[in-house]
Amino acid sequence: MKTAAAVDATGARLDTDIMSRSSSRDALAAKILLVDDDPGVLFTLREILLDRGFEVVATASPEEALSKLEGVRAALVDYAMPTMDGLTLLAAIHERDEAIPVIVLTAHGSERLAVAAMKAGAHDYLTKPFDIDEVAIAIERAVELRRLRETNLRLKAEAAIGRKIVGDSAPMRRLLEAVGRVAGKDITVLVRGETGTGKELIATLLHAQSHRSQKPLVRFNCAAIPGELAEAELFGHAKGAFTGAQQARRGFFALADGGTLVLDEVGELSLAVQAKLLRAIQEGEIQPVGSGRVDKIDVRIVASTNRDLLAEAQAGRFREDLYYRLAVVELVVPPLRDRREDIASLVEEMVRRYAEKFGSNALRLSPRLIEHLEKKPWPGNVRQLENTIARLVALADGDTLDLSDLSDLSEPDSPDGPGGVQVVSSGQASEAGTPEDGPSLKEQVEAFERGLIVRALATSGGNQSEAARRLGTSRPTLIDKMRRYRLG
Repeated sequence: MKTAAAVDATGARLDTDIMSRSSSRDALAAKILLVDDDPGVLFTLREILLDRGFEVVATASPEEALSKLEGVRAALVDYAMPTMDGLTLLAAIHERDEAIPVIVLTAHGSERLAVAAMKAGAHDYLTKPFDIDEVAIAIERAVELRRLRETNLRLKAEAAIGRKIVGDSAPMRRLLEAVGRVAGKDITVLVRGETGTGKELIATLLHAQSHRSQKPLVRFNCAAIPGELAEAELFGHAKGAFTGAQQARRGFFALADGGTLVLDEVGELSLAVQAKLLRAIQEGEIQPVGSGRVDKIDVRIVASTNRDLLAEAQAGRFREDLYYRLAVVELVVPPLRDRREDIASLVEEMVRRYAEKFGSNALRLSPRLIEHLEKKPWPGNVRQLENTIARLVALADGDTLDLSDLSDLSEPDSPDGPGGVQVVSSGQASEAGTPEDGPSLKEQVEAFERGLIVRALATSGGNQSEAARRLGTSRPTLIDKMRRYRLG
């Protein structure tokens, strides 16, 4: 066992780092917070839990305990402490993370305090002197309760959006817990994360689990519309408001009335449009371009960005008042490199989904391939991983995907750069640059085109109209090519 403990001369302070001990019960692997100002009690509790396979964070300071909540699955806190009593600490813990079950330790005969603890939101209480097995069982029950709550939350979320949510890593559990707490509250949410992390999914979950779920969910891509047109697209316009406005048109705010408006990459809006967006959020009303009419709207805003908007505001590139209006609650979607333990599950689900979508047979994944994918950096996050899996499945030859299959793909330099599939011939290249005994030009062109279609469908979530738009073609043409390449 490796510990880091320090007890001062009076014995009033004992601090420990995270400790772990191997056990036959590794499946628990949950981090437990212990808070007690008695070094002897703290040491005993720590040993009990370490012997049962838990990770332990222990401190004699309630104030310090509040800085150690990251990743904690349950907490055991003493009631009688000099600087902060257990009920005050319980409230402070739940203010930061209400999902943490807290067990309160009380002195023998303090039933009144035990009842007060339960009314204050404690999961359970134990009396001193405590029984070793009783402590272990209480912690195990608290951890299991939290797991069941998370499972129930995930199942509800999956039912709401009609798709499986993959990811059981600690960062994803915390994010889904936060989404569940926020979704039902009619407040503006800012979803921040790198490109390709899945901000769209979080926005969808927020809408699907809200009271607005039966009303429209409308997305507006702020980066796709030129600045001069964004205002008219968002707020609508009157007939003749500008050249080409041959008839009045409702904007995205009006289309989302009663529901949720998702502003993708909100940091791309011009400062002029930001000012009008701020007014729409503050006043709950919009004025179509070229119209003297003011319309009342009832819309929940979920904004997403891959930028640090506070830093942008401080640099004068984003309105600071708008930032604070958008970030009433700020959710950060973790990059794939911070949740590598989810990659195997993500890959398995993606392979299953694309095999079904492309009409392929069920495909097995070799351990070598999974191990390789788990080690890759994935700068484009889940989106880049999904594009890679889509290409692998589309070009699969056989019933097993192995590491060698990746050598048949030349991945794009960046997840948003020129993509698609490039077929690499195994034959030697001649001086003229044409492969000998390799696929014909027609076959290479078809494979390339098929790959472009696969990628467009993947990045548009299977939406054929959006995929056709990205490819610069019509939906009927896309459907015809999908039939030709047997893509569903």
